[in-house]
Amino acid sequence: MHDDDITIVSGDWATLSDACSHIRRVVFIQEQGVDESEELDALDPECTHFLMREGQISCGTARLLPDGHIGRVAIVESHRGLGLGARLMHHVIAHARTQQFTHCVLSAQVQATGFYEQLGFEAHGDIYMDAGIPHRDMTLELP
Repeated sequence: MHDDDITIVSGDWATLSDACSHIRRVVFIQEQGVDESEELDALDPECTHFLMREGQISCGTARLLPDGHIGRVAIVESHRGLGLGARLMHHVIAHARTQQFTHCVLSAQVQATGFYEQLGFEAHGDIYMDAGIPHRDMTLELP
């Protein structure tokens, strides 16, 4: 994999739903056992969606809600451990800055809080269950 092969596009659900929903189905529904009714929700049409590709291969996705909430961050298994998750998050955060957000929030799977802390997010509040997986709220201030 070469850095030059990696692209990230943003768009609405109508434009990116096929590729983004495929990644989310594989990662969240097939790998993690999340129910499809919880994974694909009514918020998708309101969000800005991000699709990461290596060449023509769709390998990552995330979404940004109109209130600055980042969600559905997923990298396919074949592309994990290469720094692509951080790269995708930096792109989403940069987009949030262009929207004049003062902060970004997310609901992190507990096993991923260290990843988000490295990006500057701070965990707060109690651990709670979402779709059968322990989560914790995290916030990133955008000065």
